[in-house]
Amino acid sequence: MFEQLTQLVQQFGEDTVVKNSAIPNEHNEAVMQETGNSILSSLQQMASGGGIEQLAGLLKGNTTLDGSNPAVQQITEQVTGNLSEKFGLSSETASSVAGGMIPQILGGLMGKANDPNDSFQISDIIGAISGNSEQASGIMDTISKYGTQFGLDQNADGKVDISDAMNLAKGSGGIGGILGKLFGK
Repeated sequence: MFEQLTQLVQQFGEDTVVKNSAIPNEHNEAVMQETGNSILSSLQQMASGGGIEQLAGLLKGNTTLDGSNPAVQQITEQVTGNLSEKFGLSSETASSVAGGMIPQILGGLMGKANDPNDSFQISDIIGAISGNSEQASGIMDTISKYGTQFGLDQNADGKVDISDAMNLAKGSGGIGGILGKLFGK
């Protein structure tokens, strides 16, 4: 996932960072690298800190990816703080960079993950942000909790369990297919 994130940061950082006179040229690459690291760190914090529902909304693509989205706000605040602290950027400059890049990067990342012609998958995002089995378990608990809303209750018994996973896996290509179904792939 980090490779795709880095590509998107480079793509959207051209106007927001490189062409920004408030950011010294010698800091351009480091600012973009820190932006990518901060986004990944924010997503990991969301997964481990009780923001799994927000994260699921982002991954599903059923939320607006702009400054009004609480998850986007949280990520933007972290990136802004990190850029100000590490590079001495004014809060206005750091906020402008983060606010300009975060929605575009997240939109691009989710677009790639939901594109059937792209090898990048939602499961790659979950794997990169879950970090450990406890976090992955938390994500899966949320999937189970909200699974009926996402159409994962295959046997209509009102819960998402192993029998639903087995039925879904038979027709959708294993765990990647299950996650793809969950996130609309």
